[in-house]
Amino acid sequence: MIVHSAEFIISAPTLAGCPPSEWPEIAFAGRSNVGKSSLVNCLLNRKGLVRTSSTPGRTQLLNYFAINEQLYFVDLPGYGFARAPRSVREKWQPMVHGYLKGRVSLKAVVWLLDVRREPSKEDLQFLDWLEESEIPTIPVVTKIDKVSRNELGRCLAKISSSTGLPVELLTPFSVLSRKGHAELWELISMALEPDEISDDTNDDSVND
Repeated sequence: MIVHSAEFIISAPTLAGCPPSEWPEIAFAGRSNVGKSSLVNCLLNRKGLVRTSSTPGRTQLLNYFAINEQLYFVDLPGYGFARAPRSVREKWQPMVHGYLKGRVSLKAVVWLLDVRREPSKEDLQFLDWLEESEIPTIPVVTKIDKVSRNELGRCLAKISSSTGLPVELLTPFSVLSRKGHAELWELISMALEPDEISDDTNDDSVND
């Protein structure tokens, strides 16, 4: 997909605060510090559109980004050991689950896992919840540039064993090398079908 435009729209604290469901939505979820914001910036070929931080847990709302005025990306709050007040963390689960369960325009969740870490209890609970709710899920393994090629195979096999997902369903991704960029866009495009989204394949650059 050619990304002609990408802009931040709103940070919503609840489902009721989300924009009208006029466009299909792709949500991005994962443990805090898994590289969600960096991955979305990479997909959109924009530096700094989605704020990144070395402090886990900075994303605390449902952050909406409009793509080509026909699609929303939604950056969800991370789960796990986030450095945020307990009162804030306790609001995340009902906020995120309320969104995922109640948003009719949601087409799929891009679910991120760190290649260097075994899936945590929170990861597996989140996957179980997605499966029970029958929400289409695109599993992506991030930060693969942090391990060697031989280590990558072992890490993917370990993640596959822990999650019960076939290795071939895991999309390895690197923000630095952009490996997995085209593959992830293809999976997102498939999830959007049969919605009428302009593809403009063979070029994924941003045109201002």
